[in-house]
Amino acid sequence: MLTKVFESGNSQAVRLPKKFRFNVSEVEIFERGEEIVIKKKSPNVSEAFNLLKQLNSEGVFDKDRQDSAPQERNFF
Repeated sequence: MLTKVFESGNSQAVRLPKKFRFNVSEVEIFERGEEIVIKKKSPNVSEAFNLLKQLNSEGVFDKDRQDSAPQERNFF
């Protein structure tokens, strides 16, 4: 599929066809060999920790859960 390249201020821009529209406000762009790749921004470590905090606050890790006592084990 071909698309248009144009100037936007001091930058060069590419018009993305509707089929390739992003539903995010930021994307990553990088070179891979002779290709230029545009993809959704990957979450960083602090975003991952924030997601884990949300899981905990939603009751995924139940604080009131009753765990059984550790079992005695015979080690070699």
